[in-house]
Amino acid sequence: EVQLVESGGGSVQAGGSLRLTCTTPRYTFSEYCMGWFRQVTGKEREGVAIIGREGRTSYTDSVKGRVTISKDNAKNALYLQMNSLIPEDTAMYYCVARGGACGRPIFSRSQYEFWGQGTQVTVSS
Repeated sequence: EVQLVESGGGSVQAGGSLRLTCTTPRYTFSEYCMGWFRQVTGKEREGVAIIGREGRTSYTDSVKGRVTISKDNAKNALYLQMNSLIPEDTAMYYCVARGGACGRPIFSRSQYEFWGQGTQVTVSS
């Protein structure tokens, strides 16, 4: 089983920035489709950004232009750079992974077999 560990969450004011990081003690990120989901209490988890093995990225509409997903295969690290944060970005953010190529629909929760424990992001107005 792939163990994913998120870090970098916190509390910021609207307009601020945060960078989330996901790491794993073993396995090679280059072999996985990876990304970030988020969940607001009482709502379903939604996909935020996905990056394929070859580096192709996908973003949900609400974060386009404000969020960048990237990875460093040498460090086994996945990042989510979030800028111009708004209160609606407040959620628990989860790192996800799927062995091999990304599946479709790309933001379907069922596509990802490995999930981290989450890191909380809180944006105040």
